[in-house]
Amino acid sequence: MDQPPERKMSAEGAEGRPAPPTSLPLQGGGVTSQRKKLSAPRISLSLDQSEDDVFDTPDDLDINVDDLDTPDEADILDYTDHEMDWDEPRTSSWSAGREAEQPIPTTSAEEEQQDARLWRTVIIGEQEHRINMKSIEPYKRVISHGGYYANGVNAIIVFAACFLPDSDREDYHEVMENLFLYVISTLELMVAEDYMIVYLNGATPHRRMPGLGWLKRCYQMIDRRLRKNLKSFIIVHPSWFIRTILAITRPFISTKFSSKIKYVHSLAELEELIPMEHVQIPESIIRLDEELKEAANNSTINAFLQGAEAAPSTEPESEVSSMGSS
Repeated sequence: MDQPPERKMSAEGAEGRPAPPTSLPLQGGGVTSQRKKLSAPRISLSLDQSEDDVFDTPDDLDINVDDLDTPDEADILDYTDHEMDWDEPRTSSWSAGREAEQPIPTTSAEEEQQDARLWRTVIIGEQEHRINMKSIEPYKRVISHGGYYANGVNAIIVFAACFLPDSDREDYHEVMENLFLYVISTLELMVAEDYMIVYLNGATPHRRMPGLGWLKRCYQMIDRRLRKNLKSFIIVHPSWFIRTILAITRPFISTKFSSKIKYVHSLAELEELIPMEHVQIPESIIRLDEELKEAANNSTINAFLQGAEAAPSTEPESEVSSMGSS
């Protein structure tokens, strides 16, 4: 039996929602089918329960944060010490991020000193350059300090071309670039006042002779102070090749610099110009100088012998001419 409408309205007003039906309509009989609408109860997750809530929160849904179990430190997985199977690919974003992060390598004091020995930073023409010292290690003897002259004030700089690298090297241009920076920077360190350069050209094969562009660049990169303080440029055992190069470069250099160039054909002649106590002469140049000296002595003896043989041959001719005149 259905409830009176008054009671039904009072129930709705009291509880704030329509009263649940006591029976469900069956399909058919001209009655339209409707879905049953059920309202879910509100769940309060607040820590403080309010007395104004219409429904009380069930006991099984009452969450107390203080009663929650937190994992101990022993339960946390330590990924730093835990062995992992690196053979199996890991597709997670976390592992990809961990693999992408690489630690910053640390260098010891010994490694920093070794790096400083392998690379040298120099300033040439107000520009900073880095020299690969390892690449030019076999060729550092190309320039050396030969002591002083003129009352121990002016420096003697010795440049031995026989210590230059072979031009058939694969890294020839790289080595010459670093060697060029080394020569210029070393020259600036060695020279304080006036100085002279002794260029040892002897015993240098053609494949080790510096190119015209390299010599021109050296001249252009030399500081103005070094150009001005250069008092003499002595070339020992000059060859036809070096004479040709200097003749070609003469239009590019100043007349003052050209006047400073001197040719010396032996070490004995060089000893007459500068003190040789601290000048380091390579063994190959010493042997060459001895061979040239011996060849010069032999040519002198041969010329003397040829002159001696030619002198008696002229005597009969003079006698015959005198007899004919008589």
